Amino acid sequence: MIQVFVTGGTFDKEYNFITGELYFKDTHLQEMFARGRCTLDIDLKTLMMIDSLEMTEEDRDILIHNCRKSKHQHILITHGTDRMVMTAKELAAAAIPDKTIVLTGAMIPYAFGTSSDGFFNLGSALAFSQTLAPGVYVVMNGRYFDWSNVRKNRQTGNFEELPQEPSTAVDI
Repeated sequence: MIQVFVTGGTFDKEYNFITGELYFKDTHLQEMFARGRCTLDIDLKTLMMIDSLEMTEEDRDILIHNCRKSKHQHILITHGTDRMVMTAKELAAAAIPDKTIVLTGAMIPYAFGTSSDGFFNLGSALAFSQTLAPGVYVVMNGRYFDWSNVRKNRQTGNFEELPQEPSTAVDI
């Protein structure tokens, strides 16, 4: 069974066609699982519906607490992309043993239809959450990243490994 925790983020935003504003109503995950014909055993729980830019330390503590108390080894968290790496770092620092924790999100809301990357990222995250070793990971753009080696590239909108620092070793 896979534990899925919803925190909000672009993944679950709705669009107000009159005002042009994005807002939260309910999670889209049940619909996404059904449309994707997902046959996995999933325990879905909404913890909060917030933009990750508004996520507080208390919100992260709630997420960490729920990951610790979950009886499931495989945990998937939907999260806003702006603070996803920060939350992954906090989860890793919490040292939750024997659990594979995968964070994923979307750059375009699922409610926008076929232009959203949410469906692709969710499917990838479900697969990686079942196959990766225990630890904390970010899954975006069809790739997985260790929490300590990833960043959101603000120019491209993609997640990528951190650039390698040039070697300062000198051969003698």
